[in-house]
Amino acid sequence: MANNSMSVTDRVQVENVEVLSDNWYILTKTTFRYRRRDGTWQQQSREAYDRGNGAAILLYDPARRTVILTRQFRYPTFVNGYERLLIEVPAGLLDEASPEQRIRAETEEETGYRVRDVRQVFQAFMSPGSVTEKLFFFVGAYDPADRVAAGGGNEMEGEDIDILEVPIAKALAMMQRGEICDAKTIMLLQYAALHLFPEVAGSEADRTAKHVVSAA
Repeated sequence: MANNSMSVTDRVQVENVEVLSDNWYILTKTTFRYRRRDGTWQQQSREAYDRGNGAAILLYDPARRTVILTRQFRYPTFVNGYERLLIEVPAGLLDEASPEQRIRAETEEETGYRVRDVRQVFQAFMSPGSVTEKLFFFVGAYDPADRVAAGGGNEMEGEDIDILEVPIAKALAMMQRGEICDAKTIMLLQYAALHLFPEVAGSEADRTAKHVVSAA
């Protein structure tokens, strides 16, 4: 079994880096040699989009069993045939801040909630074949008194964000129906089902099993 903790720096020799675009973030084309498992070197080229790293958070109310989601227009999903507003968790790029600093600021800007305690639960590369971005995933408890502003995002950046407070069971059902199809949101909802509201995950699994049996 391969050891994933081993560095591959001795297997990569960068030969050329060409900047294709730096209009918004940085798109590069890199030519490099890669040493394969059999010891031979192979020349390859890859394009990579560098937009920095980011953070995302799921706000949850353990007493009322609700979560906070956002809904906004995303042009890349629209041009790929998704004609609805995209439902997401609050998220944003780090912009040289720490992940916790950024997610606190982004949460208040997008939702109006000033979170007290946040906890990082995992991190992940979201599209490692072409995008360098790594996301830091957080959860944070909230209650209605934590809302200190209207939210809605930064108008100067084109943001026009709706805030949704949804029961966790409904959010999981929306995910199963395809109404929530954003990857970071699905990952955090799955985490919530496993670790924050495990009894909801159990009841959803029971209903799914009963549906499968009845359909058979």
